[in-house]
Amino acid sequence: MKAQSRLLYLLLAWLSLSSLAQAQDGFYLKPGDRVVFYGDSITDQRLYTTFVETYIVTRFPQLNVSFVHSGWGGDRVTGGGGGKIDERLKRDVITYKPTVVTIMLGMNDGGYRAFDEKLFENYSTGYQQIIQTLKSALPGLRLTLIQPSPYDDVTRAPLFDGGYNAVLLRYSQFIKELAQKEKLQVADLNTSVVAAVTKANTANATVAQRLIPDRVHPGAGGHLLMAAALLKAWGAPAVVTSVEIDATSKRVVRAENTKAAELTAADSLSWTQTDSALPMPWDMNDAPLALAVRSSSVVEDLNRQPLKVTGLAAARYTLKIDGEEIGSFTKEQLAEGINLATLSTPMLRQAAAVHALTLKHNSMHATRWRQVQVPWQSEMSPTLQKAMDALDELELDLIKRQRTAAQPKPHRYELLPN
Repeated sequence: MKAQSRLLYLLLAWLSLSSLAQAQDGFYLKPGDRVVFYGDSITDQRLYTTFVETYIVTRFPQLNVSFVHSGWGGDRVTGGGGGKIDERLKRDVITYKPTVVTIMLGMNDGGYRAFDEKLFENYSTGYQQIIQTLKSALPGLRLTLIQPSPYDDVTRAPLFDGGYNAVLLRYSQFIKELAQKEKLQVADLNTSVVAAVTKANTANATVAQRLIPDRVHPGAGGHLLMAAALLKAWGAPAVVTSVEIDATSKRVVRAENTKAAELTAADSLSWTQTDSALPMPWDMNDAPLALAVRSSSVVEDLNRQPLKVTGLAAARYTLKIDGEEIGSFTKEQLAEGINLATLSTPMLRQAAAVHALTLKHNSMHATRWRQVQVPWQSEMSPTLQKAMDALDELELDLIKRQRTAAQPKPHRYELLPN
């Protein structure tokens, strides 16, 4: 019996790893990666970065990837308020020994004026020096160069002929060409965001202005669009889970990234489902964010969780999950498929709890870095190191809680005729 138990354990372990490998296939991040997000104040907002982190933790709950957010407001390729570029890179990137680094710089480098050849030369030279410094210090490092996020020349008139975003697009073209030359990953956080802002401006000009309120720093809605662009560049899967049930034959036709079992079918249907991932949580009560979602393909690109049930007899059914009413749907809607990721489900609330812990651990890291380490770095002492170590332990505890909160849970589904 012990040998059989061990064989079963090994089989289950193999199946788990096989499932993870299949889910991971084609995705940029790999088990054990450590990602450092580097940039200026837009990265310092810790919004697109935390959306990305939560997506990865909830979409791949078995994937051991860690994240460090190292944006500093006002930064250029030469550095800024956090120190000159060599100090910034050594202290805020290299020391963490990342396997992946994203770089988004350019908003400040362009000078907020018409294209200036000297400023562009400084930018291109400095950017290449950053890449060489990181590649030299971190052999095997995978770099993602991010084309700068947009300056809003859509919802308000440009301040000069052509507008500042046109300047950023020239910087973006340089980034694209540099990435091709250096054989690095590139992500465009400008084009798709501008397209969504343009569509949003047509739908509701007043709310659209709040996507990038000061024309530079996006709100949550703008950052969600940016996160989607980065994740898409990384090959992020759109599907959370996908289930299809045939009520006539009383069988699960398809179950992708989930296990559906214990199906019973009579007038009503019920089954147990254990998903391998959670939907991406965002707050649709935030008007600009909701407008951003409606004005983009972010749901289609990142958050598809279809439930399809065919062969139903009654005209309308109520869906319950864990005894909680989720919604009422016609048999035609169910036959076509409903997207659970857009509904208030126990899985969405679980994902929201994960995101809350993502924000907490990043806030803890920012406190340790910006309020303790940097201001006191010239007066380092054993006591100060102990304080930073204690804050690191607090953050590690939050990360452990975040990963635990993301683990799959079984849920009982019921479809009851109205």
